[in-house]
Amino acid sequence: MSNALPSTNLIAYERAVQAAGAAIHLAKMVPAPLKGLADQVIRSAASVPANLAEGQGRSGRDRLHHWRIAFASAKEVDCHLRLLVEAGAIDRKKAVRSVDLFDEVRAMTWRLLHPIE
Repeated sequence: MSNALPSTNLIAYERAVQAAGAAIHLAKMVPAPLKGLADQVIRSAASVPANLAEGQGRSGRDRLHHWRIAFASAKEVDCHLRLLVEAGAIDRKKAVRSVDLFDEVRAMTWRLLHPIE
């Protein structure tokens, strides 16, 4: 028997959960003087899968609104992680993995926002 939670059919959401988990793990290691920035990483990282999931449950402009927020929050996480790397607060290699995952999420979210017709 698997301990995994049931998955959703939205691949971007599944990847966003992975990306957020990696970013949150890094943020938990940030030293005290930069905890505010680490807290923002946690909030923006958690916002990405949450808004993808909420958007999936909505329709029309409301759906697109949530997916736009997810896209923007993924950009925000990228920025904060880069700042923490430059400040020497987190490991560069681990941050690159998280940034790459969020880049994939942004690409998938872009396709959700701009479907090929």
